[in-house]
Amino acid sequence: MPRQDNLSDGNSAGSDPSVFFLSGIPGLEAMHIWISIPFCSMFTVAILGNCTLLYVIKTEASLHKPMFYFLAMLAFIDLVLSTTTMPKLLSIFWFNSKEISFNACLVQMFFLYSFYHMESCVLVAMAFDRYVAICNPLRYATILTNSVIAKIGLAALTRAVLIMVPVLFLLRRLPFCQSHVISHCYCEHMAVVKLACANTSLNNIYGIFVTLFTVGVDLTFITLSYVKILRTVLSLASKKEQLKAFSTCVSHLCAILMVYTPVVLTSIIHRFGHQVSPHVHILLATFYFLLPPMMNPIVYGVKTKQIRDRVRLLLRGKKF
Repeated sequence: MPRQDNLSDGNSAGSDPSVFFLSGIPGLEAMHIWISIPFCSMFTVAILGNCTLLYVIKTEASLHKPMFYFLAMLAFIDLVLSTTTMPKLLSIFWFNSKEISFNACLVQMFFLYSFYHMESCVLVAMAFDRYVAICNPLRYATILTNSVIAKIGLAALTRAVLIMVPVLFLLRRLPFCQSHVISHCYCEHMAVVKLACANTSLNNIYGIFVTLFTVGVDLTFITLSYVKILRTVLSLASKKEQLKAFSTCVSHLCAILMVYTPVVLTSIIHRFGHQVSPHVHILLATFYFLLPPMMNPIVYGVKTKQIRDRVRLLLRGKKF
């Protein structure tokens, strides 16, 4: 069968170190077609949802505010994350197209992880936005100017690139002289590192450092922002004012949970869950690049009245 041929080619690919093979989900190869149905559905919702969100924010003048600019950044990042993984993943499921060049693998890895780090940085910026809006509302317009928002976006991009460039250099120096079968749906960093026939301690140490640096530092800033927000909200006189202030943070808190929870679970399973089946780890790692892009537009669309009303008008316009 062609699936076996591909895997055998990958095991003997030492003659062509530039060619690798993505295995898909090991142990569930017979179910790839069925698994592709929810994956394709989620991908479609993510594309439609984020494109709609970007269109609404661009065309509606009342949404040209800091909070929605950050939301537009989040939508763009989610589009990149989902389109970087899903087309190749679906081609594996539908056409058994497992071959990928080493350079293409590095490019995919660069976009995946750099945009994930950007997303984490944007979530910090959104926490700061909520902090200023609730704790210092009179200075909101003067603190979060368009210039400041642009600088925050540039800083997020710069940090992501600076973090990922060493990863690519560290991978390029490794020899891959044995199996070239990547036991994953996409070019996951550790899955590629495991194929190297050399000491990978530096790669492992840097990978742990990056995870602790980005997730640790970003979550610390987000937590500090919400501690200050909580203190301010609890000091408000009426319950109505407290609920109104809290309601402006619900969408952002949902986005934080959707982005960071799969990352933490994946890290725990990868390092401590040795008895967990590989396909569970791979499915969870894949969802972390697909679930937030799908859910963020839905959560913000449902919770944000301006977006909800604009989308309703947009749909009515198309209907009539």
